[in-house]
Amino acid sequence: MMKYFIVLCLAALALADDKYTDKYDNINLDEILENKRLLQAYVNCILDKGKCTPEGKELKDHLEDALQTGCEKCTEAQKKGASKVIEHLIKNELPIWRELSNRFDPEGKFKKIYEDRARAHGIVIPEEH
Repeated sequence: MMKYFIVLCLAALALADDKYTDKYDNINLDEILENKRLLQAYVNCILDKGKCTPEGKELKDHLEDALQTGCEKCTEAQKKGASKVIEHLIKNELPIWRELSNRFDPEGKFKKIYEDRARAHGIVIPEEH
């Protein structure tokens, strides 16, 4: 019985530490967001419209899960980066934001959460027609 309990505890600890890799946490997001060509390359990767860099593939592999779980497996750097990217897309690249959210959140359930956060930071989002 004690052996079973220890196995359960170890399994719980392993799950508690289940985070996405931090291998790309130091990527320069500003460089990507300020360069339309580079940004579009990442978007094309995520949407299966182009080739992926290793970090683009990593993002693509976890994006849907991260959006749907509120980034619960993200490191702190990834949470801050996700907020930065989402707010940038909503503010500066609304067509890209809409394309990504339509693909990964067709019901708009998570889109509303992220757009409400952006509004709370003073970002005005035009209504869709």
